[in-house]
Amino acid sequence: MDLRLLELALAERGEPAYRAGQVWKWAARGGDGYDAMTNLPRALRQELAAAVPFSTLTVEVERESRDGTLKTLFHTADGHPVEAVLMRYRDGRRSVCLSSQSGCPLTCTFCATGQMAFGRNLTASEILDQALHFRRRSEVDHAVFMGMGEPMLNLDEVLAAARRLPAVGITPRRTTISTVGWLPGLKRFVDEVDVPIRLALSLHAPDDALRSTLMPVNDTYPLRDILAECRRHVDRTNRRVYIEYVMLAGVNDSPEQAKALGKLLGRDHFKVNLIPYNPTGSMYEGSSRDRIAAFKLALDRTRVPSTVRLTRGRDIEAACGQLATASRGPVRRRVSYSGRYSAG
Repeated sequence: MDLRLLELALAERGEPAYRAGQVWKWAARGGDGYDAMTNLPRALRQELAAAVPFSTLTVEVERESRDGTLKTLFHTADGHPVEAVLMRYRDGRRSVCLSSQSGCPLTCTFCATGQMAFGRNLTASEILDQALHFRRRSEVDHAVFMGMGEPMLNLDEVLAAARRLPAVGITPRRTTISTVGWLPGLKRFVDEVDVPIRLALSLHAPDDALRSTLMPVNDTYPLRDILAECRRHVDRTNRRVYIEYVMLAGVNDSPEQAKALGKLLGRDHFKVNLIPYNPTGSMYEGSSRDRIAAFKLALDRTRVPSTVRLTRGRDIEAACGQLATASRGPVRRRVSYSGRYSAG
């Protein structure tokens, strides 16, 4: 819900300040509407239902993967599309992948979101409503800002949302903010963030020439500058930075490039997540399992820690790099919040 609008509506009605906290607590615990808020007067619940929509987002399409991953396409009140994902793991983890923008202006060539038209930054409430939507389905305990958009271009709203996530069940240590290396926002993150949120860097190449081909942002903010900020973050917090490295066949996946990556990073500041490429309609193909294994072996020999990421939701275009508001599928629902579904 729009928390600023909520506070304004309560103030206009002369309600005590703690009422906003009561409403938020119900929403954060998975409540599906004002009717459930039994510690609020009935008349106030009815007035709030008319004045403050329970969600800033409308669900347009939902699809569920064979592995249990759930992808939801939302629209904002002014019609901008946003996708978010709930990932369910066998060990019981429930992780939400949140979007910070509708679309993305940075046009990474391998990413489906980068092929969309950019809409706008999302508000903290619109970001939170993605998480709250999934919280109504189940408890959640991890969040990654790796959905649509570049979080460092919308840092104030992203951090405002992240600071609310503990009430939903997601602590700062289980929250990760990813960046392609937007340096002004990254510097602010390093200087200003006073909670232990994890930092991830989308790198995808061990040298500037190749990275600029894959990610135009590198022309403005090259590797030397963004890695210096990442190392400064580690020095200030004693927390490693996670490197995201998507494996593109014949592009960035040779053992020689793995050695170069290890030399670039060093072994003290970073951990590398090797990401099997998920189809996005781009010019690229994903590396084979054998090629990824050979790359990892070469990287391991440099003593830079690495892991191969488990792909979730590929069959519904919900995996890394695939969010592009082109959801298709047999499940279509619209929400009339209260939060209950009706066939659409």
